[in-house]
Amino acid sequence: MKYDSIIATRKKKVVYRDGDKCAKVFDADFSKADVLNEALNQARIEETNLNIPKIEAVEMIDGKWAIVSEYVPGKTLDELMKEHPEKKREYIEYMVDLQLVVHSQKAPLLNKLKDKMVRKINSTDLSATIRYELLTRLEGMPKHNKVCHGDFNPSNIIVREDGTPFIIDWSHATQGNASADVARTYLLFCLNGDEEGAKIYLDLFCKKSDTAKQYVQKWMPIVAASQSVKAIEGEREFLLSWVDVVDFE
Repeated sequence: MKYDSIIATRKKKVVYRDGDKCAKVFDADFSKADVLNEALNQARIEETNLNIPKIEAVEMIDGKWAIVSEYVPGKTLDELMKEHPEKKREYIEYMVDLQLVVHSQKAPLLNKLKDKMVRKINSTDLSATIRYELLTRLEGMPKHNKVCHGDFNPSNIIVREDGTPFIIDWSHATQGNASADVARTYLLFCLNGDEEGAKIYLDLFCKKSDTAKQYVQKWMPIVAASQSVKAIEGEREFLLSWVDVVDFE
């Protein structure tokens, strides 16, 4: 591959395109275990009925780990929403319908969402009392085994010209309770400063899935705490604002 056409830049990684392939190249200090886990997640999702780019190779490029996948031509849902703001609700509904399809899948070899959250909550610098409250709430939540993307947002959905959607970036994929995945997406809208989009999203998801909004909201302190571990300072402050045990029932 020729690594001279950059199509995306993310924290600690750069995505290049060469023809019908693309390579996500990680920084030299990026955890090898995390790279291989992302590739394994993607390979396991390939075995479902979802449209995702197929992995071509996992290799070293100039001393850096890289995941080489199929290139999917098209625009992200985020790009479409910016180009057609008048269709915002329509695009969010499209996104919700796609997430419901994700949650209908099973991938029994994926890591458990609950186990991941326990590890992350225990890695925070929150007080022992708050960690106990969060872990107690987590333990009391219903146990499911639905595929959860973990970072489901408009920038991770590519829509081809023929209208076929492809979902990318499965580094945070787990199996577990879908409402935790929904809480994460809601918080991502908020982190991007789109509270209106967050409300539209949550309303549509709860209506289409017949899920009580209060049930998703019970997940939010848990998800916010678990996501605060590696968040940048501004995002961390926002996420921790959701972790308020005074409101715990």
